[in-house]
Amino acid sequence: MNDPKHPELHVNEEPSNDFIDTALGFGVFFGVLLLIAVAATVVSLMIK
Repeated sequence: MNDPKHPELHVNEEPSNDFIDTALGFGVFFGVLLLIAVAATVVSLMIK
């Protein structure tokens, strides 16, 4: 059983929580888009 394709032999070195990873990704992406939107609004109000 030295075949590396066997899932039983695969050692998960870093156990991860997929839900937390996904939620964190959405949160960070939302934050970046919110920052861009606020910056664009401030710039458009300064131009007027």
